[in-house]
Amino acid sequence: MVMFLKGMGPLLLLFILGFWLVSSSLTQGNDRERHFLTQHYDSKPKGRDDKYCEKIMRRRGLTQPCKELNTFIHGDYRRIKAVCGDEAGKPYKEGKFRISSSPFQITSCKHQGGSARSPCKYRATPGFKYIVIACEHGLPVHLDHTIIAN
Repeated sequence: MVMFLKGMGPLLLLFILGFWLVSSSLTQGNDRERHFLTQHYDSKPKGRDDKYCEKIMRRRGLTQPCKELNTFIHGDYRRIKAVCGDEAGKPYKEGKFRISSSPFQITSCKHQGGSARSPCKYRATPGFKYIVIACEHGLPVHLDHTIIAN
């Protein structure tokens, strides 16, 4: 039995190393997903006017300095995540991104000039647009842009 375990040492070490690499890459993907959610997701917005933008941009830490433009996607997160798969999205720009097959309710917050220091003033533009996102491990990690729904 000891001889069997002795021969398994390098294999066991390789297995542990592989497990560690996979788990750390999944954790990194989850960190990027969390960053995406912080910057671009608000399930049930209150308002969707200029005050909404000023409040959410401040709450999400996007005003140190004032971020020039940021878009929030509204609704069910599972719909956004589904864009990473074939049921709700398709490859876009040589497969680097995914485009949604249906539009999402969004609010774009644009900084209204002046200083890049707080307090930041934003103009809200609500609408329905297709989203173009990057995905890793089936999770949304970057909002590239939105396209007006006709």
